[in-house]
Amino acid sequence: MDANLRFWRAEGTSFFQRFLLWADVLDPLHLMKSSDEIRRARLLLESSEKSLSAPIQNDQTKQAFLLSLSSVHPDTGKILPVLFRPPAFLPITLPLVIASSLQLQAKQIFFCQLAFHTYTTGFTLLNGNGTIKDEEDSLQQKQIFLGLGAVSYAALISALPFFYMDRYTLKSPLTQLIIKKVLPVPLFGLVSAFTVIAVRSPEYENGIEVMDRNGKVLGVSQKAGDKAVKETALSRGVLFGTTFFLPAVLMHFVERVNTARTPRALASMKMLMITTVLAGMLPASLGMFPQCGEIKREDLEPEILSSTEETVLFYNRGV
Repeated sequence: MDANLRFWRAEGTSFFQRFLLWADVLDPLHLMKSSDEIRRARLLLESSEKSLSAPIQNDQTKQAFLLSLSSVHPDTGKILPVLFRPPAFLPITLPLVIASSLQLQAKQIFFCQLAFHTYTTGFTLLNGNGTIKDEEDSLQQKQIFLGLGAVSYAALISALPFFYMDRYTLKSPLTQLIIKKVLPVPLFGLVSAFTVIAVRSPEYENGIEVMDRNGKVLGVSQKAGDKAVKETALSRGVLFGTTFFLPAVLMHFVERVNTARTPRALASMKMLMITTVLAGMLPASLGMFPQCGEIKREDLEPEILSSTEETVLFYNRGV
């Protein structure tokens, strides 16, 4: 079992532990580390004899784990591209989320959403389960094709209500409230979850590797793949749905309480709220489910059941 998954299994047993770990992993300073530093951290972890049965006390080892978690894919062992590492997720998505939340024209919203979903889909593709190997070109091409289709569809669906409102000049207060205030909240969460399901669909169609507690691969399970994709899609939907919902609710009360505020002040306050909610929700959503996922033996396929007597098996959920 990869060092990253061993660490998550030992140190991330509760939601609170996972939240604190993700808060450390998402530190943007990890992006400043060179490839050589990351490789040295991996060598330190691989040469370490620590079993991870107890919390890590050595600060050097802990920092090496955090650097590995933030930079290395646990299935392939490869260093992730800088822009698609977990610490880069917040700095890149934040301005796109803020731009999408502003009262823009339909075309502007479409291009903002296109850029947003292009990045999040690429992030999902590179940080998903790595059971699909490099030589399986047809499956990788299928994922890329599905990703492009999901990005286009998500951007179009997100901008469609605004196109409709502009096309038919629907300017009534109720229409403005529904399209600009109410509809974007569930829509943004749903399309974010949809892109995860689309780009990672080969994982539940073809299955992902499951391991025993010692890291021995026992087979490929579609049921584990289905569980991994659903959990990741749910966490992504909660992340962006909440990021749109809470600032919208808070701004509604702010506007009612103090109507003398200028539009610029209100916009600045809204951006601050979105930044705060997204920064808090990111480690919370990533920690909703264990990164080293667990699945009960009886929930697996018969061919895997016959190969082990362990009651619980493990897999990489992906991000």
